[in-house]
Amino acid sequence: PEIQNPKFTEPMDTDYGELEKLFDTNFLDYTSYVIRERAIPEVVDGLKPVQRRIIQTLANMDDGRFHKVANVVGETMKLHPHGDQSIFSALVNLANKGYLIDRQGNFGNILTGDGASAARYIECRLSPLARETLLNPDLTEYVASYDGRMQEPVSLPAKLPFLLLQGAEGIAVGMATRIMPHNFRELLKAQKKILKGEEFEIYPDFLQGGIVDVTDYQNGNGRIRCRANLDIKDDKTIVIREVPYSATTQSLMESLEKAVKSGRIKVASLHDYTAEEVEIEIKLPKNVYAGDMIKPLYAFTDCEVSITANLTVIRDDRPENLTVSEVLRSNTWKLVEDLKTELNIERDRLREKLQAHLLEQIFIEERLYKEIEECSSLKMVVSTVDQSLVPFRDRLIRDVTRKDIDRLLEIHIRKISRYDINKKQKEIKDIEKKIKKIEKDLSDVVAYTRKFIDHILEKYGHLYPRRTEISSFRGVEVREAAISNLTMSYNRENGFFGYQVEGGREFAFSCSEYDRIMLIFKDGGYRITAPAARVYLGPDLLWAGVYREDLLFNVVYREGEDNYSYLKRFKAPKFILDKEYHLFSEHRKSFIQYISLGGSGRLRVYFRPSKRARSNYQDIDFRDFLVKGAGARGKRLGSRLVQRVRKLEEKEEEKPPASPPLFSLPESEPESDDE
Repeated sequence: PEIQNPKFTEPMDTDYGELEKLFDTNFLDYTSYVIRERAIPEVVDGLKPVQRRIIQTLANMDDGRFHKVANVVGETMKLHPHGDQSIFSALVNLANKGYLIDRQGNFGNILTGDGASAARYIECRLSPLARETLLNPDLTEYVASYDGRMQEPVSLPAKLPFLLLQGAEGIAVGMATRIMPHNFRELLKAQKKILKGEEFEIYPDFLQGGIVDVTDYQNGNGRIRCRANLDIKDDKTIVIREVPYSATTQSLMESLEKAVKSGRIKVASLHDYTAEEVEIEIKLPKNVYAGDMIKPLYAFTDCEVSITANLTVIRDDRPENLTVSEVLRSNTWKLVEDLKTELNIERDRLREKLQAHLLEQIFIEERLYKEIEECSSLKMVVSTVDQSLVPFRDRLIRDVTRKDIDRLLEIHIRKISRYDINKKQKEIKDIEKKIKKIEKDLSDVVAYTRKFIDHILEKYGHLYPRRTEISSFRGVEVREAAISNLTMSYNRENGFFGYQVEGGREFAFSCSEYDRIMLIFKDGGYRITAPAARVYLGPDLLWAGVYREDLLFNVVYREGEDNYSYLKRFKAPKFILDKEYHLFSEHRKSFIQYISLGGSGRLRVYFRPSKRARSNYQDIDFRDFLVKGAGARGKRLGSRLVQRVRKLEEKEEEKPPASPPLFSLPESEPESDDE
């Protein structure tokens, strides 16, 4: 018997609108989380959340000594709600940038692409630059970590433009960022120009070195082209000394081997001797010289790479696409505000310290402590001290508080007995001098900021010279650099054309796989095509060669409708690959009588003999005819039928030779009686 499930006896009533709303909400939450908490850096400190948590963890652990990376990763997991491998990868990447983390052990090699050793074998700590320019608890806003057990920074009070200094890459949901790293010294000098109101230009600088073309670099966006540094050791040896950004010696070797295997470059041997510095040696075979191999290396290998920059950052909790100038100006004026806040905080601390010293000085030197000897209660003691300080209020920084009085009452008898008046006076004067200096700096914070930048430049600038050479170079066209390793030919007997045609003797020429071949037929048809191994064209091919825009054709053809011959000159036309075109109107009796290349030359045109004509031929100079488009009709050659055409050699006599023409085409089909 059929068994029915009562749950499915009635149609289900599903609210797809609520389900769609649920998906939308969850997707937006996920998108927002990936953009803000994982992939896109913050404009304020230039760090992603995982990087910020690593720096904070290192600051919490900092005791001046190196820490096992495995321990740092474990501690960072208290702040970062993801796996240890993601933290380890981010730490290694941050350390290899060379600014914020000191390394000890094998952290991999950005030049070769080798990975780091296991986390238990390598050690790290905060760099002096990070301690001085990235950390300040007084300026840091903290929030609870993901489990509420610890505090983590919202952002770090960076005093350097670390976003532009280190660069960044990240792929989020629906957006990505790729920020180029820039030079330490150039960034700080640009900040000084911003403070002075001057214009500035700044371009990428890569740890790998190499050469960069910034022609299309649009202030942090756009495109740059990076090249390896090639050293021609001798005619047969090329040495790669620096790799382009985003490439490694491993990826470079793979691209070289691939190009050799495909026949795009010819190499006798490849050797990678990279150790501390890049050294890839390329030995060339016979008949191939170093000067001729530079272009193919840039065209067919990773010796030249194109990189698209996209400066997308988080600003005010929202992703924005900015420019280098906007980011640097924002960082610079934030630095001014942070330094001003630091000065105010330090001044307040010094004032509090001065208040404490002055109270102590008055309390001991004026022997106010003797007035509390007869007091019987704490309340009376506090009141007595407070009243005794009233005559000295004008010497203090502020009014006396209960906390000040408590501090005075905690002074030991031993300290009073050993009190040094001169020493205390010197301490007070030193504090007052520091306060005056801070107030002077606060009166011109911009000048103070410039001094701070100069200090950082003097202290750390020599460690970060420019590594990448800025140049402007024309992109290497693949067709120009390709080796002409294909020999095209035409066999008129069987009508086949290509680089694998047997017995082909006509139109033999060399080309590369990237070239385009132009084919012109007797009936005036032509087309441009890619090199083929073997293709059937028939017996009427008149001209074949590599297409170039500077080709200049001279054509004499007979128009079938009126039976007159025309001469026209035209440059190689624009084309759509493999589309059929015609040089003149299609007609069964129309055909090309002569075709050649070149801007000058003379022709002898032979007409049908006529008793009334003084001469049955005419000499023509190409220079007398204008160069027009391929579709133009051309200029008519007389009112008689042209039987044949041949090219005149230099200094040839006016007398028509008896020998057959050197470059005439086969005559047309026999003329009919009515001609």
